Amino acid sequence: MSNQNSSDIEPLTRTQILVVMGVTAIILLIIAKVWQRLGSVALLEVELTSQAFLFGMGLSGGIIVASSLIYRLWPAYRQSADSYLELVIKPLVWPDLIWLGLLPGLSEELLFRGVMLPALGFDLLAVIVSSMVFGVLHLSGVQQWPYVVWATVVGFALGYSALVTGNLAIPIVAHIITNWVSSSLWKLGKSQGDVVS
Repeated sequence: MSNQNSSDIEPLTRTQILVVMGVTAIILLIIAKVWQRLGSVALLEVELTSQAFLFGMGLSGGIIVASSLIYRLWPAYRQSADSYLELVIKPLVWPDLIWLGLLPGLSEELLFRGVMLPALGFDLLAVIVSSMVFGVLHLSGVQQWPYVVWATVVGFALGYSALVTGNLAIPIVAHIITNWVSSSLWKLGKSQGDVVS
């Protein structure tokens, strides 16, 4: 079970979380567009083909399975994830989880994989740097470092998929599905009194 005192941030209401998600998505989109324009960065191509969709779903499945295993095997991560998810997901109602998938999945991928990767050289170093920045974005308190580590690993997987395929649609699909399925499983587990990652 999570310790409500473990987070450095006070719990938010449903409306506050939805507003923060929306404002954050807008800010990330603005940063991406300004960086793209000022840096003359070509946005990574987005081709939503059936193959890209299937690859994104497969990547998402791998991330969800790995997260579930780490959740069960690493107590510090479990506590960190529960604290983070309690803060973000608990106040939301089921239809809100669609926004939890779409808003970060689109805005974060546009910035971190769509603009940042090409701007940093579209190579392995760019994937590593963008992944670390992506991980830090998920820091909600000093006790959340295991969640940041996991977000960095996920960022690497998403970035590497973009690097290998040259298609931003794959990490977008993977990110949206991962957020939606993981948050749904967590919410379902909490509503049933179980802990599910």
